[in-house]
Amino acid sequence: MLSDVMEDYLKAIYYLERDEGAPVGTSRIAEYLDVTSPTVTSMLDSLGERGLVEREKYKGVELTAEGETVAVEVVRHHRLLEAYLTEHLDYDWSEVHEEADALEHHISEEFERRVAEALGDPEVDPHGDPIPGADLTPPDEGGGTRLDQHGTGDRVRVERVSDRDAEELAYLQDAGVVPGTVVEVTDVAPFGMVTVAVAGDEQSLPESVARSIRVAPAEERDELVVEEA
Repeated sequence: MLSDVMEDYLKAIYYLERDEGAPVGTSRIAEYLDVTSPTVTSMLDSLGERGLVEREKYKGVELTAEGETVAVEVVRHHRLLEAYLTEHLDYDWSEVHEEADALEHHISEEFERRVAEALGDPEVDPHGDPIPGADLTPPDEGGGTRLDQHGTGDRVRVERVSDRDAEELAYLQDAGVVPGTVVEVTDVAPFGMVTVAVAGDEQSLPESVARSIRVAPAEERDELVVEEA
């Protein structure tokens, strides 16, 4: 049996591998989890002894096949729970991350199956993140580009929004910047603000927030919907 903390580390490494590539440095894991580097080093030793990670001196760590499977299962639990909390328990999408973090380690396979069935086996969670299938094959986590990578005049469709900051999520919801929405970049300030047009209104987003939003090019039918709105 793995502890909740061990599973949190595996999940963090999984996310960082997909966002930034492997191997993942100890300091990056410490920053992601808000812990000290010595604490990370100690935990990586334990995970390595269990065959869940492989470490390369001076370079970092990456998940083994077994470690990845554990991480993907935790991610599946987390994203299914987020979807269930929003769709069936009337949670706001800014509230579900912490609840899912607390519950993801403690649900049975039967509970997981029933939640998935109640939701109709969804492909994405409320924030647009792909939900791994029951076979625990890692989903494609790297689709799209970041909003902060786009310039003035680009029209894009919001695909995914990071779920880690509740205040950011509440702000984006009020601004109408949610998965499925088409936005047009109207200005990129030299001091870190990205302004977008959303259904006729302009919203200014800090660069750090724009960096957390994944987008894809708007298709012609998406552009028509925006014009009609």
